[in-house]
Amino acid sequence: MGIVLGTFSMHTKQVDYRRRDKIDDELEMTMVCHRPEGLEQLEAQTNFTKRELQILYRGFKNECPSGVVNEETFKHIYAQFFPHGDASTYAHYLFNAFDTTSNGSIKFEEFVMGLSTLLRGTLREKLEWTFHLYDINNDGYINREEMTEIVRAIYDMMGKYTYPALKGDVPKQHVDAFFQKMDKNKDGVVTLEEFIVACQEDEMMMRSMQLFENVM
Repeated sequence: MGIVLGTFSMHTKQVDYRRRDKIDDELEMTMVCHRPEGLEQLEAQTNFTKRELQILYRGFKNECPSGVVNEETFKHIYAQFFPHGDASTYAHYLFNAFDTTSNGSIKFEEFVMGLSTLLRGTLREKLEWTFHLYDINNDGYINREEMTEIVRAIYDMMGKYTYPALKGDVPKQHVDAFFQKMDKNKDGVVTLEEFIVACQEDEMMMRSMQLFENVM
């Protein structure tokens, strides 16, 4: 989760926190092609305050002056955080998870809604979002191939030089261990409820999922 926040808010740490009046803030919000919904509406829909939304928006606009980000830009930004690996595949899946309208671009509203879930959502909300990330074809189930794709993408992103011990069939072994615990009825797929129950019941699995959250 920390990396997601970093991708578009890295510049917000340098934001001048001097007080700005409401008129200046609202004018700034209208200076892009795709203006987000009113701050009050986003504040009601997310777990962020109005001031936090303003800061996040400035960081987002810093990277995406048009107010939207396409996949290539998203990959470029994300790759900066993993210089020793190949983050492109994982960034592709992450982009799709944020692109809730499946139109090939992420608006600020979509970004901040996902970020709100990852940073301040309930445990179930976070697990539901993670399930959606792993459910690549959006059919409501996670199969071994989908989970292997995501896990392999995470390992590729971390980089061979950073983790030389991760070789060959390690992603498959990881997925096999997950499926043994998650797929309760042994039908070859994991449902949302199976996923949530397994993560909540198994402390080690939960730690693994939380580890993956750190790169989301």
